[in-house]
Amino acid sequence: MKIGVPGDTTPGERRVALIPETVARLTKAGHSVQVTSGAGTDSGYPDSAFEEAGATVSSDASAVIANSEILVYVQSPDPSAISSATTGAILISMLDARTDAEGLQRLASAGLTSFAMELVPRIARAQRMDVLSSQASIAGYKSALIGANMLGKYLPMMMTAAGTVPPATVLVLGAGVAGLQAIATAKRLGSVVEAYDVRPVVKEQVESLGGIFIELPAPEDAEGAGGYAREQTAEEQAAQQQLLADHVATADIVITTAAIPGRPAPKLVTAEMVARMSAGSVIVDLAAETGGNCELTKAGEIVLTENGVRINGPENVPSSVPNDASRLYSRNVAALLDLLLDDEGKVNLDFEDEIIGAMSVTHNGEVRFTG
Repeated sequence: MKIGVPGDTTPGERRVALIPETVARLTKAGHSVQVTSGAGTDSGYPDSAFEEAGATVSSDASAVIANSEILVYVQSPDPSAISSATTGAILISMLDARTDAEGLQRLASAGLTSFAMELVPRIARAQRMDVLSSQASIAGYKSALIGANMLGKYLPMMMTAAGTVPPATVLVLGAGVAGLQAIATAKRLGSVVEAYDVRPVVKEQVESLGGIFIELPAPEDAEGAGGYAREQTAEEQAAQQQLLADHVATADIVITTAAIPGRPAPKLVTAEMVARMSAGSVIVDLAAETGGNCELTKAGEIVLTENGVRINGPENVPSSVPNDASRLYSRNVAALLDLLLDDEGKVNLDFEDEIIGAMSVTHNGEVRFTG
């Protein structure tokens, strides 16, 4: 198969969809790989590395797109790229399928068979393709570093000739993949770490990383489909916020990671909670792109409140660690290609397969995804 890596043009995107490690494996299997010049530069993978892996590097992105049977992106390609693609080509990318109906229709109209990486089902045989987990782990790690960098204090306890400096307290709200990595990183940096999640089942995981699990009353069915936390009722959120308020008030850094696929982020930290925090405290809101877990978050900005709390709403956090984020994403894509391509290198579109069926969103001019 002819596999193309045109390179992402989304502003601020520094990742590349396939890295030389994966390209070498594909070319060894008999596939040809074309890469647009500079596609991997921002993530630390120069053109020369792709060439050494057996890829053809081209300065013409449109030609890469037009001559490829399989196109691989990190984020949705722009309309001009879609119009350059060959009818019947396969597109593999994160496509915001749950929220971008117009984008899916555009892909269908172009005659592309599209696979949304974010729709990989959370089953055992799909773990190697789980891009949400691989990128969330990166985001959780980076969130702890962002918080530490913004905080004007040591994170670990420091014993000096001038006296002892107490450790900082980090509160992590949401103990999914991102939250657990934030807990682990903050703990390695020496802080006291507290964590809360509506799913009591994660308590053991939090404690295994050295965190203190905050046990608040939660409904028995707080876990939704796919292992994610379900959306809470207004009454549940009010009770949760009331009990969390004291923990937020005493935290030096609050990292929020709660997300529900395809839905606005739940509001966990209210303006009243922020008003009780000490000057110099920091909130890092990883859910900023979907509305934020903090009521005062502004996506892509750092908000300074009247009482001196800084609220950071970073966007596309995995892209700030582009080398390893690309490495993991590339391996996720390679795992999907292993499923899609048979031993002879031909495409096997078995829509009855629970992975292929779940991830395919357009085919034969139609939108397959139903939400």
